[in-house]
Amino acid sequence: MQMTDRGLMALARHEGIVPGPYRDSTGTWTFGIGHTAAAGPPDPATMARGMPGDLDAGIREAFRVFRADLARYEAEVLAAVTVPLALHEFDALVSFHYNTGGIARAALSRHLNAGNRVAAADAFLNWRKPASIIPRREIERDLFRHGRYPNGTIPVWSVDRAGRVDFSRPIRRLTEEQALALLRPARPANPATPDAPTGWLARLATFFSTLIRRA
Repeated sequence: MQMTDRGLMALARHEGIVPGPYRDSTGTWTFGIGHTAAAGPPDPATMARGMPGDLDAGIREAFRVFRADLARYEAEVLAAVTVPLALHEFDALVSFHYNTGGIARAALSRHLNAGNRVAAADAFLNWRKPASIIPRREIERDLFRHGRYPNGTIPVWSVDRAGRVDFSRPIRRLTEEQALALLRPARPANPATPDAPTGWLARLATFFSTLIRRA
């Protein structure tokens, strides 16, 4: 089971995107959408400092690392929850776990496994420190309970070479469509050209070439 596209976008909106290494509130080197060395490579402490020369490429890399990191959180949610989940419930739980790391010990998991979804939804708000996180918990609770996904753009923040993020104003705001286009791997260029036919066209060209040589 994986997060839906809407769940991915909701989580990216909560976290924001910093397409260069930065120090978080604890001083830990972080990259992209909340990635640290604890989640695996790359190690943000060893990455080139400052903003990437190609912003779109930097955002793509942030999304690539984000998607790789999520596999672990998705698996941990599935290990902690023993009842079937609707997709919107799973999206809300992964968002909660990505932020807290607490799915295995949270009361909401116990309530959910006991079949009490109302108590499970209310227990999202047990994780309310710092106070600035409460709006996120309320959004996750409403997503879990009602399937209500948040709206709005996804902010991209700039960072300097010292790892300081400028939160005064995002340098870009991505729509969901733009973000999804950057999240998905770019399609490789088609190597076929009119001068180099492939497949049945190549076989047909060979057939007529043979006929001409025999004429």
